Amino acid sequence: MRISSLVTRIIQQLRRDRRTLALFFLAPLLILTLMYFIFGTEASELKLVVTGSDQSTIAGLKKADFQVKEAEEFSRKKMIETNTDGWLQVEQGKMELTLLNDEPARAKAVQMQLMLGMQGHASKMPSIEAQYVYGDEGTKGFDTFSPMLVSFFVFFFVFLIAGIALLKERTSGTLERLLATPIKRHEIVAGYVIGYGSFALIQTIIVVLYAVNVLDIVLVGSLWLVLVTNILVALVALSLGTLLSSFATSEFQMVQFIPLVIVPQVFFTGIFPLDGMADWLQKIGKIMPLYYASDAMNGIMYKGFSFADVCLDLLVLVAFSAVFITINIISLKRYRSL
Repeated sequence: MRISSLVTRIIQQLRRDRRTLALFFLAPLLILTLMYFIFGTEASELKLVVTGSDQSTIAGLKKADFQVKEAEEFSRKKMIETNTDGWLQVEQGKMELTLLNDEPARAKAVQMQLMLGMQGHASKMPSIEAQYVYGDEGTKGFDTFSPMLVSFFVFFFVFLIAGIALLKERTSGTLERLLATPIKRHEIVAGYVIGYGSFALIQTIIVVLYAVNVLDIVLVGSLWLVLVTNILVALVALSLGTLLSSFATSEFQMVQFIPLVIVPQVFFTGIFPLDGMADWLQKIGKIMPLYYASDAMNGIMYKGFSFADVCLDLLVLVAFSAVFITINIISLKRYRSL
């Protein structure tokens, strides 16, 4: 009897909490749908540019399922601009292969398929020397997405801690008492952002230094630029977490935002290849902060990009934080009765 009463009370509570019910039933469907489309896409065809080769060799390469393009002149800069997987140079009987290696798995696939395409010319062709635009022959897949994980963990923990902290401020009545004073809404938001942001800054520095110096995660570019990028990531997470906390009534509901806000962004950080995704999926990724954070981090840490190369990504992160902070200021209006 007592057990049945407890069960009845829990069921009634959940029935009245429509937001929890919606998240409970719809969030798994959303994640499952994204996974269906993302894992259902095929990797894009390998691109190979060939200079100085004869037509019989070109024909053999095309049979190896390459997207082959002949060119009189080519360069590493063009490889990066056109996202070409490999560049085969044939000169005076020697062959040199330059691999983009932005995804080690694709670089290895280029080498394997090139060997298959050359099988009919084994007696004519010398050994192929390989060079790399990014990384080297020892580069592993983890080296390319480990920088993205740094930004993800900074974003995740700042988002969760900041959101729950502000939620406690609201549910305990502290925020309501603040709003009853002459203090302006933008001053409240600025105070919370600076206050929690100072701890987010310390956390970001610790995470980045630990990842680089202790875990020895690859770092080709500037450490200072890595820190700046992750500080902006923390600011976006802080402003978004405090914003969403205004729509939650408990810590449990704040945690429920994770499958709706955090998990979908993971699919667009570059951990899963974006090139093979449908166009509409790639467009969805471009409205998510972690897409730009991961692009910047991968560029700085793995590819050695400078500030000019990642400037656009950083500006987008600044824009995201500015939008979230502005909405935060507007949303506080509904709590102020005076």
